[in-house]
Amino acid sequence: MSTQYSAYEADFQGEKAIWLKHGRYEAAILPELGGNLILFRDTEKGYHFLREPQANEMEDFKANPGIYGIPVLFPPNRFEDGKFPWEGKVYELPINEQAMGNHLHGYMHTLPWSVVHFSADTYESKVVLSQKVSEGHLYKKYFPFEFTITLRYTLSDAGLQQQVTVKNEGKERMPNLLAFHTAINAPFVPESSASDYLVKISIGERQELSERNLPTGRIQPLTADEQLMKSEGVNPYFASMDNHYTSVTQNGRNFMELTDTRTGDKLIYDVGTSYKHWMIWNNGACEKFFCPEPQMNLVNAPNINGRDAEEIGLIGLEPGEVWEGTSRLYFVEA
Repeated sequence: MSTQYSAYEADFQGEKAIWLKHGRYEAAILPELGGNLILFRDTEKGYHFLREPQANEMEDFKANPGIYGIPVLFPPNRFEDGKFPWEGKVYELPINEQAMGNHLHGYMHTLPWSVVHFSADTYESKVVLSQKVSEGHLYKKYFPFEFTITLRYTLSDAGLQQQVTVKNEGKERMPNLLAFHTAINAPFVPESSASDYLVKISIGERQELSERNLPTGRIQPLTADEQLMKSEGVNPYFASMDNHYTSVTQNGRNFMELTDTRTGDKLIYDVGTSYKHWMIWNNGACEKFFCPEPQMNLVNAPNINGRDAEEIGLIGLEPGEVWEGTSRLYFVEA
């Protein structure tokens, strides 16, 4: 039987979406709502791997776009007092986490993205989106840099591949700090319950966070459950988590593996080794979804002194340079 494939523009809950279909898989991205890859499904099994807003949740999604689908965070996570020191200057980001006095997550996940291209053939279905920051762009209010971020999602028999590139198109060295606040359904099998799930993540050490959710510089010992999370697996709702970890590759891979123990089916999120940190958030152990967030940098990295820049992910791009990262979400059937 020939593979069914397509890429086309259509509606998702009343919003413009680019849909990709390839064999048993489908995905959709919302270019005008943050470039969010809002769904990834196995249509044969009826599995929904990402938290996607239902019709009655669209207003909540628009108000809280960081907790559905795969939102792009640039720069990611928290910056103390909104300050972003870089190359002898201090840039100011708006305080948008009032209770903590921090800037949180940037704005890339809230802005419209340009659709560059979408197409499909027997090999793959793909869509390319871009965000060009130049004069007149919101980010120029806060950073004097010119750059383009390109997102490419490809659907094939090997699942969903995400390729992101950042190109410095200005005349100054620019910071390149990025993460994805990926919201994973657990359970993703309709007939299963949250208690049927085990998650394994290639974490290393846990960073202690202050009452403002900023790193203190101290390392906390892993609990018995966290040790399980980095080895044979643990239920993703074993405790309320909003935790910050380093990543340590296992067998050359940096990944999250989620297993439905009732069916034996697995969802794997292989994020690549450029992401040297994980944030793991499970919305108060809600038993519906959790967010394993691959992150390039330590939270608040520009404000941390005396640490190796490579270690904390305080990465820069020279004029004309390009950074690229590739991740993949895929399903392994029992």
